[in-house]
Amino acid sequence: MTAIHKAITTVMGLGFAPIAPGTFGTIGAVLYYYLSCTFFGSSTTLILLGTAIVLFFAGMISTDALTAEWGEDPSRVVIDEFIGYMITMLLIPFSYKMMLAGFILFRFFDILKPFGIRYLDQNIKGGLGVMLDDVLAGIYACASLHLIIYLQANFFG
Repeated sequence: MTAIHKAITTVMGLGFAPIAPGTFGTIGAVLYYYLSCTFFGSSTTLILLGTAIVLFFAGMISTDALTAEWGEDPSRVVIDEFIGYMITMLLIPFSYKMMLAGFILFRFFDILKPFGIRYLDQNIKGGLGVMLDDVLAGIYACASLHLIIYLQANFFG
C-alpha cells in the first residue's frame, strides 16, 4: 500500500525531481490540463473539478500515511501542486497563453504564500494542511486569471 501512497503523493514520481519538485508537479498538471482540453473540450471543467476533488482526498490520505516515513510536508509531495493547478484553470478558456499564465500565477501564489496561504501552511497540520494551502493558491490564481480575461475583454480588446 505504501507504493500506492508514494505514487499518489509524488504524482507518479515527479516529486522525486532533484530540483524544484513542486514545479515539476505543476508541469505534470499542465500536461494533464492540455490533454483534458484536447480530448474532452467543453467538459474539461468537469474533468478538472472531479480530478481535484478525488485527488484532494487521495492526497490527504496518502500524505498522512507517509508522514511517519517522510515527515511533515516533504518537498517530494507534489499532489498538492497538481491539484492547485487544476483549480487555477477552472472555467478558463483554453489557450497556450492562459495555460502559461495559470502556471506562473499558481507558482507565484504557491511560493510566496500571501493573503492567508502562509497561515494555512503553518497552522493546519497533516495531509489536510498540505492540500489546503495549494487549494487557496489555486483559487487566487484562478481569480487572477478571470480578472485578466475580464480586463482584456472590456478594456484592452
